[in-house]
Amino acid sequence: MAIEIPSNLSPELVPLSWMLGTWEGTGSLWYKGEEQTPFGQIITFTQDGLPFIEYRAESFLLDDDGNKLRPISVETGFWQIDREQKDGDVGPGLVAADIVPEFADAESVEKLRNADDGFNIMATISHPGGISENYVGMVKGPVVRMQTGNLMRDEISKEYAGSVRLWGLVNGNLMWDWETANPETKKLEKHASAELRKTSSMSGESLGTTMFGSLDESEESNDK
Repeated sequence: MAIEIPSNLSPELVPLSWMLGTWEGTGSLWYKGEEQTPFGQIITFTQDGLPFIEYRAESFLLDDDGNKLRPISVETGFWQIDREQKDGDVGPGLVAADIVPEFADAESVEKLRNADDGFNIMATISHPGGISENYVGMVKGPVVRMQTGNLMRDEISKEYAGSVRLWGLVNGNLMWDWETANPETKKLEKHASAELRKTSSMSGESLGTTMFGSLDESEESNDK
């Protein structure tokens, strides 16, 4: 599958560029004795020229026939190369970044490659219910592996001890696996996995047209 690289993409995001776009598909959940509960998911990875990718994942419970029952959850966050912050970077607050990015070309980005021939990454992902995680990991080719580095839980949040996530591009589809740590034993347990197909690129031509929305529209047309 050809990977579209936006013209305004920050050079240091090229290692993550294969994730950009909208992905939709189905997967299975494992929790509290429930095994392989079907769910649907829409994930978007977007960027606006700054050295981070914005992440959003919407998940839905499905019945055995693949029909959407109700929403499960929404995750939001930011992914970026894990490196030392520079004077020319964005922030703090609304302080704008320099016009010329700190890593302005492929040669300078190559200096960020680690000893495993990949790039260290970090991601901040927020869950509903007062939980926010800082993940650390690596992208190497079309594969990302990351684990919870820091975890923030509010007083209202449920028990949660962190997780490990694996993402990969397989035959043009985005496949991922999520294991969570048991709050008591701290051992990793299967939580969810899915296979998603790309439904829009960064061109914007089909953004906003989701798999579930398209199915709903088709059913309305058939009823007329």
